[in-house]
Formats: sequence, structure tokens, C-alpha cells
Amino acid sequence: MSRDLHIMPPEASLAMPAQDFDRDFRDAQVPAGRRASAGFWRALAFSPAMAATVGLFWVMTDWFGSEGINLIEAILLALISFNFFWISFTVCTVLLGMVSLSRQNQPKREARPQPLRVALLMPVYNEVPWNVLGNARTMLEDLRARGGQHHYAMFILSDTRDPDIAAQEQASIEALRTTLAPGLELYYRRREQNTDRKVGNIADWVSRWGAEWDAMLVLDADSLMTGRAIYRLTDALARDPGAGLIQSYPQLIGAQSVFARMQQFANGVYGIAFAEGLARWCGQEGNYWGHNAIIRTKAFASSAGLPKLRSFGGQDKLIMSHDFVEAGLLRRAGWAVRFLPRIRGSYEETPPTLIDHALRDRRWCQGNLQHLKLLGSTGFRAVSRFHMFHGAVGYLMSPLWFALLVMWALIGQGKDSSVLHYFSPDNPLFPQWPEMSETRHVLIILVMYAMLLAPKVLGVLALPLSGVRYSDFGGAGRFVTSFLAEVVLSILYAPILMVQQMIAVFRTALGLQKGWSPQARDGGTYGLRTLILCHALETVSGVALSVGILAGLVSVWLAPIAVSLALAIPLSALSGVSAGPARRMVGMREDYREPAITRSARRYRGELKRLVEGKGVVTPAE
Repeated sequence: MSRDLHIMPPEASLAMPAQDFDRDFRDAQVPAGRRASAGFWRALAFSPAMAATVGLFWVMTDWFGSEGINLIEAILLALISFNFFWISFTVCTVLLGMVSLSRQNQPKREARPQPLRVALLMPVYNEVPWNVLGNARTMLEDLRARGGQHHYAMFILSDTRDPDIAAQEQASIEALRTTLAPGLELYYRRREQNTDRKVGNIADWVSRWGAEWDAMLVLDADSLMTGRAIYRLTDALARDPGAGLIQSYPQLIGAQSVFARMQQFANGVYGIAFAEGLARWCGQEGNYWGHNAIIRTKAFASSAGLPKLRSFGGQDKLIMSHDFVEAGLLRRAGWAVRFLPRIRGSYEETPPTLIDHALRDRRWCQGNLQHLKLLGSTGFRAVSRFHMFHGAVGYLMSPLWFALLVMWALIGQGKDSSVLHYFSPDNPLFPQWPEMSETRHVLIILVMYAMLLAPKVLGVLALPLSGVRYSDFGGAGRFVTSFLAEVVLSILYAPILMVQQMIAVFRTALGLQKGWSPQARDGGTYGLRTLILCHALETVSGVALSVGILAGLVSVWLAPIAVSLALAIPLSALSGVSAGPARRMVGMREDYREPAITRSARRYRGELKRLVEGKGVVTPAE
């Protein structure tokens, strides 16, 4: 076997000790000084959500309490209130974002920051090499064209295990180095063992080469950033010596399928106001999403070394969703963790099909539920604990929604067939449900549906505040059509995603989710057998609900959910439909104004692929 390619600068070691979750830690490197508080913005985000939830709980308690509240009623009230808080909190965050976007910030005259040496780190694991390296070359070339005082170098940190892909990867590196413009730095190393996965990959670079670099900009294998975005992140870190990490807002690109285009439209339209509101109430205690973020290298080394987690069985387990924890550790040590959503030109891709999305979600669920074990750790700031709790709740909400659905379906039995109607007033085994007028029935449902749609509507209204025009989507009419298509598709897919996330939670709880396999970037066309196996639970649940509705035993208000679940298999197949049908269904801004950086990336990917294939290297299946 030939020796692996190894193109790296001289080693410059930097100690990266594992942190102790039972002891507080303050990094002596953090500069002294008071930082701005986000208390006012947090009050605006949390207080209305709490008030709305308490108000709903009080109204429903008044409705249910005339005959006393029994166990089933209490469970129902708790589920509705818990779910309603998170919906309300999302609405409040978007409203904060609208307020923030409407404020005209006066440009500040700032001194030129000190130049930084920045390493662009791209960890890879069994990826299509020319796609990764095409993006890497695009970023380096864009940085060179932009110029500036900061110094950059790209590091491809390979954990690839497949020998054929490894050979392809190394041939691609050699081919790329022959085409790079003079002065551009591209390094490569492949670890013999992928110890501790991405966590170990980054830690290996930090401990062996990190001392020579002021900062590292961590990328994913599908990340793409403009030179301007990279420079703005670097300048922000250079001007803020107390910042340990600054996260950009990655926007989705490259979507071709129905499901991916739906996700990209939502990210580019609704996500802007939400991200702005999130940045406001996070303040100096933001979060880290694992990529497209710049990190002060010495701060990370001294403060964010991850220990293993002791499982209930006594085994040491790797922290899977490491990014949230690393952000919490940096903040615990005194470093600021900031989020700058107004930096444009930070991109990533999204899974192309519903099944690919569900498979990725299973990995994320496994990691996020681990965070529940860390909520009591010493020294974490309250907001850092909230980020970890919120990440776990995002998955735990799905079993709660499903439980609420089941209870509503059961409660809907009886001649009135109402969502909130008890089994039967004539049944002696159950107390009579309090008097509930049809107006109250409808009001409960309308409030829930309105709150779920509110972030989308508000996001649309906020779009012009961010400088994006509706005409950028092919005209106002085309925008409205795409918006309606996204709303309908999201309504159809939401119940299926709820069941898939519930499955992910139970797989994690029962120990069935093993390992952390690489993401399928390109997805695939799945056969009928795979679709049936993946969506059997949804289909059975949907058919059962539909039969109940037709028999008059279940409320007709649950019909949209029943239809979605019953049609899970064809809807999943639809999610992967690409090209013309997908484009006609959901139009995107990028269809009419494609960023120059994505055109360059596509060109460099194609050039590199032709170069490598021309040398006769075996091509791995994409």
C-alpha cells in the first residue's frame, strides 16, 4: 500500500486539555472589561411568550375546571401549554427580528483591525473529493481576488475510511495544487484512525498545528463562503478581543429537489427575521452550529476541550453534538460567543429528500438528547443551558405532539366529534366534559394554526427590511405562488416529520441509534420497499385516523394530519422529484440571481473532476 499523501506546514503544538464539567473554569486570557447586556431583548422575547402561555392555560383551566380537572384533562392542559410556549417564543423571536431589522444602524468609524492568521479547516469523511475541493478552491480564489491584510490557508482534514475514496481524494489534492494560483496555501493530511470523529479531527489539528494560527474558520464538507463573508468574520473577531467565537448565518444553496427547494425557500425568506431576533436576545451568549464560524484558536484550546460522557452503563461516550457544548464551554470560560446574521455570503447545502433529512435528524437527535445530561454541569451560563435544552426539546416536542394528537383523536369520540370533546356524556366511566361551545372548539384550533403560520407570515413581511425584494423571486406573483406552495408542502410534511422525529427519539432512548454515519450529500431515489419500511408507522396512523373521521369517531379538524400521514409514502417519493417540476412548484431567489460564488464553485468542481478522471483514477460512486 502506498504511503498517504501528507502536505502540512511544520507542527506548532498547542495544549488542549479536556474540561471538567464538575468544576468552574475561567480563562486567564480573556481581556477584562464589561460587555453589553442583552437583558432587555431577552425580556422582550421571553415575557410575551410566557404571558401568552399563562393566558391560554388560565382560559383552558377555566373551561375544564367547572367539574374539577381529572388526570387526562391535566395531561392535555400540560401538553397544550408546553407546546404553545415554544410556538409563542418563536413568534416573539421573529417579531424582535423585525424590530431589529427596521432600526437604521449608523456605520461606525472603526480603526483598522490587527491582521490575523486564519486557518480554514475543512474536515471530510468519505465525501466526493472534487465537490469538497472545488468549494475549497473557490474560497481561496475569492479571498485572493479580494486582497486584504489577513492571511489565510486551507486545511483539508481527512478522516476518510474508504480506501478508494481516499485514493481519489489524494489524486484530487495533487491535481488541485497544480492549478492553484501562486501564493494560495492548501494543506492536506489524512488520519490513520478517525479517533473521536470530527471532535478528534479538529482537536488533532489544534494540538499539533494550532499555535501558529490566531483563528480557525471551521467549515463543513458542503460549506461555501465568499471572500467578503470570510473577511467580515475575521474583522469582527480582530476588533473584539473578548470574542472567542463568531457564528455566521449559513443560508441554503444548491437545492434541486422539491423537499430541498422548500427548505431553501423557507431558510431564505422566513429565516432572516428569525436569525436577527435570535442574535438580539442571545447577545454575547450565542450558539455554535459546528461550521461557518470563526474561532479564536487559543481560546478554543484552553477552554473547549471535550471530555467523554459517562453513560448509565458506565461506558465513556463521545459527545456527538459537540458544537453546542463547545459554545457553552467558551462562554463559561469568559469568552463571548456572538452571532452575526447580517453577514451575507455564508452557505451550506441541505438534504435533498425526506428520507435523507430523517436520517440526518436521527444523528442530530442522538447528539442533542445527550445535552440533557449536561444541564446541571458547573459554570455554564443560563443561556448556554437554554440553548442545549432548546436543542433537545426540538426533538422531544415530536413525541409530545404525537401524544397530543392521540389524545385529541380519542377525546373526539362521540356524536359531536369535536377535538376537545370527551368520550361521551352518557358513559359512566368518564366524567362529563365541561360545557364547550363550538366557538371555543374552533377558537382553540384556529389559535394553534395561526401561531404555527405566524412566523412564516411575519418572515415574509420582514423580507424588505433585510434588503431583499419580492421581485427578486421572479416577480411578486411568482413569490406569492412559491410562498403558498411552501406553506402547503410544509403542512403536508410536518406530520410526517413529527413521526420521524418521534422514531428518532425512541431509537436514541432504546439505544438503537448507533454511530454517526456521514451525511448523504446527494441523496438518492428510494425504491418502494424502502419507502414502505421508512413510513409504515405514519401510513398506519393516517389510515386509522381517516377511518375514525369517516366513522364520525374522530374530529374532522384532524383531517389535514390524517391525509398527510396516510399519504406519507407518495409524499416522500415526491420530496425527491427534481428539475422542472420542483422549480415550477417552489421558485427561489437563486433561480434568477444566482450568487457568483456558486457559479465559480460549479466550474471548479467540474474542472477538477475532469482532471482527475483524465488521469485514470477510479471514480467512487457519487
